Amino acid sequence: MSNDEIADRMVISPLTARTHVHRAMAKLHARDRAQLVVMAYESGLVTPHGD
Repeated sequence: MSNDEIADRMVISPLTARTHVHRAMAKLHARDRAQLVVMAYESGLVTPHGD
């Protein structure tokens, strides 16, 4: 999702969404958003639709 999409869903500003994504990437040493998604699936934080 884009920062704007995250912001709309969470009812926060796009800048706040960007900050949260950036901080998650820094804490998890992720190189990009795609790596954050992979980590979320591998950890069980999220599951594919239909599960």
